[in-house]
Amino acid sequence: MAFKCDVCGKGKMTGHTVSHAHNISNRVWHPNLQKVRALFQGRVQVINACTRCLRGNKVVKAVRGRKVIGAI
Repeated sequence: MAFKCDVCGKGKMTGHTVSHAHNISNRVWHPNLQKVRALFQGRVQVINACTRCLRGNKVVKAVRGRKVIGAI
């Protein structure tokens, strides 16, 4: 599974989980990615987009059964 947003490039981040006794273990934070049918690079594709890009209207969703002329 891809852990990178196709629109903004946001990817996974690494860090540590620190317990009360200060035991440190590694952990990974993944972005909240959604599979979306969207107009991407001039054609309709299924892309992985983070929810920040979806909420910020950086993704133009594709509509079934209708051709869009002059899309991004």
